[in-house]
Amino acid sequence: MQHQDLARGQWHTLNLSEQLANIGSEVGRAWQAKEKGLTNRQENALTRALELFDLTLATPNLRLPALHEVARAREILVADFFGGNCYNNSAVKWDKYFFPFVIATRS
Repeated sequence: MQHQDLARGQWHTLNLSEQLANIGSEVGRAWQAKEKGLTNRQENALTRALELFDLTLATPNLRLPALHEVARAREILVADFFGGNCYNNSAVKWDKYFFPFVIATRS
């Protein structure tokens, strides 16, 4: 586990927008590394992103609609990197998804 401090409960003190903004940072890093052909960096960033997705899904007060969206986003990310990008996604599309969460955390 790369986010040991977060796994001890700190992650659950963040609201959903903050969690998704942080996940978006790791997803962005994974895509940047993929585009540059930096396989090791891509794998590390993807591992961190998936770990944060899992911590979010384990958040005790996460309600059903949000739970479904987070789980689906995780599923699509896995398909993008391990399933041949069957949804035809890109870094730009993921940035558009996560950007509103970044804005919400700054408000």
